[in-house]
Amino acid sequence: MHLLNIKKTNVCSVSALCVSALFEPWYLATSLIMSLVSEEFPDEVPLRAEEITIPADVTPERVPTHIVDYSEAEQSDEQLYQEISKANVICIVYSVNNKKSIEKVTSHWIPLINDRTDKDSRVPLILVGNKSDLVEHSSMETILPIMNQFQDIETCVECSAKNLKNISELFYYAQKAVLHPTGPLYCPEEKELKSSCIKALTRIFKVSDLDNDGILNDNELNFFQRTCFNTPLAPQALEDVKNVVRRNMNDGVKDNGLTLKGFLFLHTLFIQRGRHETTWTVLRRFGYDDDLELTQEYLFPIIKIPPDCTTELNHNAYLFLQSVFDKHDKDRDCALSPEEVKDLFKVFPYMPWGPDVNNTVCTNDQGWITYQGYLSQWTLTTYLDVQRSLEYLGYLGYSIIYEQESQAAAITVTRNKRIDLQKKQTQRSVFRCNVLGARGSGKSGFLQAFLGRNLQRQRRIREDHKSFYAISTTYVYGQEKYLLLHEMMPDFDFLSEAELACDVVCLVYDVNNPRSFEYCAKVYKQYFIDSKTPCVVIAAKSDLHEVRQHYSLSPHEFCRKHKLHPPQPFTCNTTEALNKDIYTRLTTMAMYPHMAQADLKNSTFWLRASVGATVIAVLGFAMYRALLKQR
Repeated sequence: MHLLNIKKTNVCSVSALCVSALFEPWYLATSLIMSLVSEEFPDEVPLRAEEITIPADVTPERVPTHIVDYSEAEQSDEQLYQEISKANVICIVYSVNNKKSIEKVTSHWIPLINDRTDKDSRVPLILVGNKSDLVEHSSMETILPIMNQFQDIETCVECSAKNLKNISELFYYAQKAVLHPTGPLYCPEEKELKSSCIKALTRIFKVSDLDNDGILNDNELNFFQRTCFNTPLAPQALEDVKNVVRRNMNDGVKDNGLTLKGFLFLHTLFIQRGRHETTWTVLRRFGYDDDLELTQEYLFPIIKIPPDCTTELNHNAYLFLQSVFDKHDKDRDCALSPEEVKDLFKVFPYMPWGPDVNNTVCTNDQGWITYQGYLSQWTLTTYLDVQRSLEYLGYLGYSIIYEQESQAAAITVTRNKRIDLQKKQTQRSVFRCNVLGARGSGKSGFLQAFLGRNLQRQRRIREDHKSFYAISTTYVYGQEKYLLLHEMMPDFDFLSEAELACDVVCLVYDVNNPRSFEYCAKVYKQYFIDSKTPCVVIAAKSDLHEVRQHYSLSPHEFCRKHKLHPPQPFTCNTTEALNKDIYTRLTTMAMYPHMAQADLKNSTFWLRASVGATVIAVLGFAMYRALLKQR
């Protein structure tokens, strides 16, 4: 008995390909190897062929192939088992003119292989009928029931080492069984795609459906074809494809475009006709591995972030996200309803946004996330957890739609903050403000007011839906910037350096609580008195009666002593539009920390920084509405 191994490396996601041929008598497989190498039938067949390597450029799949022969006469059973355990595909060779040889396929070799391989990761099998030159009939009638009985069998090939029939094809099918296996895609018994394959292809369809109308029109089909196969389809070829679908199903083509059912049917047809490589090419282009899971390399491309640098979305990323919003905003109200959000995230394996997101960003009166809030949430995710942002962009197909090497092309890594301080200017667009204060001081109200919610609206927020973050846009000197507010837990004895890292600090106290300011004073003296991070004291709940604080210095005296701005009065207990000036001030201080203790004391500086902010915000929203109408 002999065992033949073919090992292949560095192709797609397959780390090694071993083609193992188990057979009797000994000369069957060795003769196949010798005939493949010499392209003629050997006069003498040795007990075991020497290891050979077939270069990648002479194989159909362009893979280097190492062939290792196993000889029962020269090697042990243990060596056989080791080779089986390393194999990615196994060829069982039988003699077409020997009935016992065929019977041994099911009575001995398949059970032996199954015992030596993991049940959840069975290797594909290929049945190889040698000596076809000695018979006039085919063994397929005997082999087909065996193929139907064992799902691991990919195909059967009849060949002849003597007249070189199908020798090259044998190794081609062996490689194909590893690179393009049927098992993960298709169920032969049911004659339909497996659920995991349907799930992957459905995501691919939705990503490729650029206008989200439920069909792939000619432009989308051509983009899909060019993306996967580097060549567009001729108009007649497109029509031929759609006609094939029309002839086989009623709802596969709609409005001259391919529906999801039609798309799935085509891939079923490819597989049934032995063109597994077409479906696998599509799956791998969209990031899937052999188990039909998105690869870690696809979802989490390498991106280096030096210390004291932050991560932001670049212009192309915002354009892409805008297009995603646009195609799911069906009613064109510049907000995403719960149903529209659910539809947007159908390409995700899970719902990434919880109910807290609606209390982190701006929403409309119905509580739906607005266009501005949608972009703000993406900005927040990218700033706090860039790996998560890369993952999300991967699900949406950013690198495919924008034809980039990976989602990392969507990310800008800002320069070191120390350089910004030295140059006294910054190119960053996102600034973080840590909000600290004693319990009940008004921190949550300060965050929600930034999103335009007064106290009355805030009271409707469920406790389990609250968020410790709030992010929106502000305008400084006419430039749109994102301000990210982070409510810190009131336990300053355990604040780490990473938790304290920010661009500006808000110290919030309740003017109506005599013990509230003491917390702010202690936090400032412990963490920020020698820091270059600008600090602002917020006198929250300023609509209430101001009481004397139980601290050695009054808030005004404390700020004067430590050269801080006077406490800024703030309230969200109003029915009028909330004043956003304080948030513009915070953003300005974050952008120009070197001026926080100097020019920022000058009220004209604040006026220059915030002038036109409201007008610009309104214009920005109006421009989006206008663009939306044009589209």
